[in-house]
Amino acid sequence: METESEPYVRLATLRQLHQVMADMNTARSLADTLQTVADGVVTGLGYELACVNLVRPDGDLVVAAFAGNPAAEALITGRVGSRDSWDRRLSMGRHWGDLVFIPHTEGWVLDDDDVPQWYTDGPAPRFEDEWHPSDRLFAPMYTPGVQGGACGELIGVLSVDRPRNGRLPGAWGREALQMYAFQAAIAISNARLRANMQRALVRLEREQQALRASEESFRQAFEYAPSGMAIAEMGGDQHGRILRTNDALCRLLGRPASAMRRYAFSDLVHPEDIGTLLRTSAEGGRAELRLGRRDGTYVWVSLRNSVVADAADGPRFLLTHVEDIEERKRRELQLAHRASHDSLTGLPNSAELRARLSSRLCQRSTIPQALDSARGATQLGALEPVDAAYGHPAYDANGHGFDFRPGAAAFDAFDHHVHTVAPVEGQRDDGAKGLAVLFCDLDGFKSINDRFGHNAGDAVLIEVARRLSRGVRDGDTVARLGGDEFVILADGLGRADAQDLAVRLRNEIIQPIRAEGRAVRVGASFGIGWAHCGMTADEVLKSADERMYVEKRSRPKQHRRVS
Repeated sequence: METESEPYVRLATLRQLHQVMADMNTARSLADTLQTVADGVVTGLGYELACVNLVRPDGDLVVAAFAGNPAAEALITGRVGSRDSWDRRLSMGRHWGDLVFIPHTEGWVLDDDDVPQWYTDGPAPRFEDEWHPSDRLFAPMYTPGVQGGACGELIGVLSVDRPRNGRLPGAWGREALQMYAFQAAIAISNARLRANMQRALVRLEREQQALRASEESFRQAFEYAPSGMAIAEMGGDQHGRILRTNDALCRLLGRPASAMRRYAFSDLVHPEDIGTLLRTSAEGGRAELRLGRRDGTYVWVSLRNSVVADAADGPRFLLTHVEDIEERKRRELQLAHRASHDSLTGLPNSAELRARLSSRLCQRSTIPQALDSARGATQLGALEPVDAAYGHPAYDANGHGFDFRPGAAAFDAFDHHVHTVAPVEGQRDDGAKGLAVLFCDLDGFKSINDRFGHNAGDAVLIEVARRLSRGVRDGDTVARLGGDEFVILADGLGRADAQDLAVRLRNEIIQPIRAEGRAVRVGASFGIGWAHCGMTADEVLKSADERMYVEKRSRPKQHRRVS
């Protein structure tokens, strides 16, 4: 490979070596780089055989490239030698810098290990520096920037054999091989880096393609969803502000997308449903509420929220699904109305009447608790009992409820319940107010059914219901108890007020009624009862019913039968 007396040859070899190094660093792939390294040893350094053993991820070394002998290349390329065997080789023999030379006198112990190797034949050396066919020379390759086995990370080993001049490499040859191994390590590392970068770019491109496909799929699913969809901000001062809507939601609310972006959901929700919206959890919550249309009307919707993260630690958004449930809500309200209202007159039925009345009354079992609360309130001067000597509110003459002097404040027994009281029976009308229960029974209604049929009777009932509803205040209840019996609940009335109301309603009812093409008339008897806490709804109704029969029997028969 070299002749110490011929510096021109060394210069030519250096030029050739420089070209080989340039070829290594311009190879297009890791495989090309490895083969260029092997070829460079043969063409640039003057060895007949060269093998590149590359460290695999598991630590073992694989024959990745071979040059100089096609038969040897076909035999050992791709074969693997264990890391233990290679460590043993690199720790033996003579160390020329980073190079390892194992002479034939020591290398025979390696003949049976698992490192792939090619045996060459030849005569025994005649001179001291002559190459023996069983000599072995290795050039370890370490990570760039670190030279020396003690510090660098081994990435491969160059195996060379049979120098063309038949002599062991001198100082120049050793330096050239060591320099070449160092540059080869750089080229291999760069090729690996390029390969990794290419794989990363391919993977990134695939991920971006998948992301673009996913975004396009989401966009289409969002835009063309049959129900409303919206994306809103989550958290901060702009929480709930609408960022994007689909066509279905814009059509549902009658608002263009550009206008929707000016609102938050709290701006669109019905005022009565604000609490429902606020109670709805942002983390995947759902609620049924009303949203405002552009024309000022409201539509019932089912609103479901899902949290969407923009990045691992980036901003989060609310993906809101809005489903039109107007028809279902209408059916539910209709069913609820049918269950609680009379089908003929549209008035609250007997069950609804009892429910409304019961909601105003606490039972006898709660009265001791109410007394305790009232006693405490009395000590604070909030209440004035009828009999101050007892120090607490008293029962009335019938043993029901509580009786306070006019002007005494109502009080809460528990759960903020305001007790229902009434004017004292048998006392003069001194302005006390209470919950009046007017029990109305029609006079002469049966004869209309018998003479003109049930259609005429139904028409009378419908008209009586209309007149009763027209004759009471907003907030009062007019209910059909059954048959020709009606009940009116009117709160905040004194005795004279309740009697005046009964007279007005009776005068309305006795006016002629048009039924089945003819004018008919019915009368009405009213009984006035008073609701007290401690009574049941049935007891209140029974009391009013009894008073109605007393009133009916006290009136002349001719005044009760009208047709």
